[in-house]
Amino acid sequence: MAKIAAGGLRSLGEIELIDTIRLIRSPNVGPVTFHKLIMRFGDAGAALDALPELAQRGGLSKPFRIAGRDVGERELEKANRAGCRLIASCEPGYPPALRAIDSAPPIITIKGDASLFARPSAAIVGSRNASIAGCKIAGMLARGIGEAGFSVTSGLARGIDAAAHEASVPTGTIAVLAGGLDRPYPPQNIPLMNRIAETGIVLSETPFGHEPRARDFPRRNRIIAGISLGLVVVEAAKRSGSLISARLAGDYGRLVFAVPGSPLDPRAKGTNDLIRDGAILAAEPGHVVSAIDPLVAVPEEFNFQADDQLGEPAAAPPPADADRERIAGLMGPTPIAIDDIIRHAGVAASQVQMVLLELDLAGRIERHAGGMVSLATPYSAN
Repeated sequence: MAKIAAGGLRSLGEIELIDTIRLIRSPNVGPVTFHKLIMRFGDAGAALDALPELAQRGGLSKPFRIAGRDVGERELEKANRAGCRLIASCEPGYPPALRAIDSAPPIITIKGDASLFARPSAAIVGSRNASIAGCKIAGMLARGIGEAGFSVTSGLARGIDAAAHEASVPTGTIAVLAGGLDRPYPPQNIPLMNRIAETGIVLSETPFGHEPRARDFPRRNRIIAGISLGLVVVEAAKRSGSLISARLAGDYGRLVFAVPGSPLDPRAKGTNDLIRDGAILAAEPGHVVSAIDPLVAVPEEFNFQADDQLGEPAAAPPPADADRERIAGLMGPTPIAIDDIIRHAGVAASQVQMVLLELDLAGRIERHAGGMVSLATPYSAN
């Protein structure tokens, strides 16, 4: 579960916000590493000070280049000029369901009505090359879900995403971009994006000027899955990004719905397989609303919990060099659970977490969903 510093939710001042931007924009600091650094050092400023030594202990031989203060200042200035707002994961205005996932974006940039985050959300995703019937179904579901009091989240893509957004603009929709807010994709949906920003929310975890790349879309999909209590797949081929979103939603404990389709239509192969594997069949808005409604009454599900594996900084002495070598030696190119490393390492859990943090900042490991880690490719043969 994503973490915040002791003391709970709080608004950041400008200096703290700039430090938060600098930390997440520094090399080898992904969302999971960011949250562990905050838990370890208390705030972004202290974490920034610790980065060079941590990376060196992890085996980085070259100097660690921290993102400069100008990086944070420029990003904040661009957001202000564009009428956008940056929200850190520790701040009250951040989406509560999104905050609860392990890889919650440490900071998001939004344009629109942030109060929409206070409403529960359902996601609708599907094929870019959608059928006319698929787009009609997506619109019908989005309209009904919105009228029931939910926001509708999707990825502003062609096809199903666009149909879901169009139908839920009047009730409130959230569009998640893979690139910066000034680099929407596809360009033909810019008019739709501008309409969404007037009454709903457009958001991204990437900075202004960031052109979306292939690897950014799965990252976007995790936000769509994380921000919602349930995710509906309308049309999806056997291998599609929508199925990645469905898998992520399941990993996060969200409800997964699928609209059945003709066995003769390859765009229904993925959704039919989801239903066969246990997804909830969704043929009308009520099927989604009635299943999600009970989750709305338990917001404590999305409160922060203490990380019992990380421990406090003083819970154990710093790991010795021999411990670092042993912990690194337990890993290979195949992802393994951190819990397994802790069981086999013979040292305190907090020491294992510190070594993983050092290796991460040195670029020597990769983190995977579900608390799994592996050695990064350049080190796999060692």
